[in-house]
Amino acid sequence: MNKIIITGTSGFVGQNLSSYLSNLYFSITSVSLRNLNWKSEIKGDAIIHLAGKAHDSKKTSVVSDYFEINTNLTKDLFDAFLGSRIKVFIYFSSVKAVADKVEEVLFEDVHANPETPYGQSKWSAEKYILSKEIPEGKRVFIIRPCMIHGPGNKGNLNLLFNLVKKGIPYPLGSFHNERSFLGIDNLNFLIKGILENKEIPSGVYNFADDEVLSTNELVRIISTVLNKRDRSIPIPKGIINGIAKVGDLIKFPLNSETVQKLTENYRVSNQKIKDAIGIDKLPNTAKEGLERTIKSFVNK
Repeated sequence: MNKIIITGTSGFVGQNLSSYLSNLYFSITSVSLRNLNWKSEIKGDAIIHLAGKAHDSKKTSVVSDYFEINTNLTKDLFDAFLGSRIKVFIYFSSVKAVADKVEEVLFEDVHANPETPYGQSKWSAEKYILSKEIPEGKRVFIIRPCMIHGPGNKGNLNLLFNLVKKGIPYPLGSFHNERSFLGIDNLNFLIKGILENKEIPSGVYNFADDEVLSTNELVRIISTVLNKRDRSIPIPKGIINGIAKVGDLIKFPLNSETVQKLTENYRVSNQKIKDAIGIDKLPNTAKEGLERTIKSFVNK
């Protein structure tokens, strides 16, 4: 299985994954679904579908765009795969396709409840793929990654990075939470495992690093890499929540939404994909991956 078709190669994951696989023994073909003749380019051993409309945190996107890009184009590509000789289809969905909030730990069999147009469009694509009968000899994978980061892309770490870099105290030290992350090196490793091991069955798989980290730990990691003193302050939760309510009214940066994002739990299990590949641990710890990501921005 040497010829890999990848959509979305201009994005962060696409660039890194293409480079990683090319440096092994894989031949990569980049396909743009904006090209009206893209179906004529679908020739190879596997398709990795990365192209899509990302979540818009500013909430300015047209809702229908999410479904046109994330749902309808995925349906078209999957139909083309079913009618081709290609053996493997890997669709990059998201954990947000099934859960915006996670109380305990997110497993693959969770009851889907996406709350945003982004998550709903991803879930609609998943449902379509899962509704189809897979021809014998083909394999189909739905990948649900959590927050992806890597050198050159801080993901959602930008706020914390700038806070520490400027020496501004982090005021939410009294909150303890646990979040999953996904370093780009671990993502690449897992995709390689799926492509190389034909015994891995079709299915839905979460992608996440092995360890969870709290926001307080993130602040310490960033502080250490930037050679800054950890300025976390454990202001009582009641005071913070009161300030956040005022922030909601006067559009202050420290508002209820910001506090929730920085302090909520979002733990994702990666046990299923590790069991399928036959490994106990991923090659990189969450801390190692985050340190590499932060170091890539030190001199920028």
